[in-house]
Amino acid sequence: MTTTHSKPARFIDIHVVQSVPFANLNRDDNNSVKTVRYGDTDRTRVSSQSWKRAVRQYFQQSVGEQALRTRRIGARVARLLEERGWPADLAQRAGQHIAAGSSIKFEVVKDSPTVSTNAMVYVPESAVADLADLADEHREQLEAAKDIKKPADKSVLPQDRIDAVLRSRNGVINLFGRMLAEVDDAGVDGAVQVAHALTTHPTDVELDYFSAVDDVTSAWGDTAGSAHMGHAEFSAGVFYRYATVDLADLLRNLGGDKAAARELAAGFAEAFVLSLPQAKKTATAPHTIPDLVHVSVRSDRPLSYAAAFEKPVRSDREDGGYAAASRTALSRYAGAADKLLGGRGVVRAGWASLEEKDLAGLGARHDSFPDLIDAAMDAALGEAGA
Repeated sequence: MTTTHSKPARFIDIHVVQSVPFANLNRDDNNSVKTVRYGDTDRTRVSSQSWKRAVRQYFQQSVGEQALRTRRIGARVARLLEERGWPADLAQRAGQHIAAGSSIKFEVVKDSPTVSTNAMVYVPESAVADLADLADEHREQLEAAKDIKKPADKSVLPQDRIDAVLRSRNGVINLFGRMLAEVDDAGVDGAVQVAHALTTHPTDVELDYFSAVDDVTSAWGDTAGSAHMGHAEFSAGVFYRYATVDLADLLRNLGGDKAAARELAAGFAEAFVLSLPQAKKTATAPHTIPDLVHVSVRSDRPLSYAAAFEKPVRSDREDGGYAAASRTALSRYAGAADKLLGGRGVVRAGWASLEEKDLAGLGARHDSFPDLIDAAMDAALGEAGA
């Protein structure tokens, strides 16, 4: 793969080939395996939303920053106030006035004293403490106030102060973005884009019949029946996954801080590579790692290699399996695409894999995922500590 440094890095493309055994990582509203028809064949699909949530949870744990997405921010503040020693009824009232006091419309939850915002807020976890501190400042007004019981009721708390907290953000929000049109200047353009994952080959959805035995009746010798019977859908396959980080958007969100951008981009790359949606995990434990990760730093535009699998990969007739063929298909497509584009846009490319043979179309080989990610960050945002 051609490498050029004529233009500054703009995008970090991450390509993953990963084998997933019998599982249902992402169900639809009927508890069925999600699918897509591509290249005139049915493939198993995992939605970008599902995998992005898994990435965000892994990322938050690894970088030590938490963000909270909820419509019940008031109830969360009320719980913290109770932990601080507030009487339960007063803490509940404070939570109501927090939820009712922003620019977001609100509603009183039916058969509950809880007030929820009509739109989900997405704030740093620290915002809960900030809102609780605001309630502390206005405790006398809250003690004299009435409970919020209908949408026409007014909060005694200052709207501008609540909105200011709802505009706050941390690295998680700067990376993944935030949509909150109800509060002025609260929106944040996300710096990452994540594609739906799909298998590189045709797949069949399998029905798994199961039953549950009643331990009591079984102990009495009754083995004629079961306490519960049912079925669930599963599939297996080799997935192609793709995501890209827009460095221009990320640096804009961070005010140009390259060190912070490197930390967040590297954290996202690791989270995208190693995360896995958790649906049905207790019944399937499908905790594999990627067979192959390819990272390309580009100066021009993002470039997905999904089209490498528009023609479905065929299994090895002698040994079976789709993983090796998928890795080869990705390498061939990447090399062909680079040639067709005249090497344009590639700042650096590299890969790390279980594969023993050379995958020349993917750039420089690395022994580990951390080495691969570090090299990409050096090319995109400068060497660590520089």
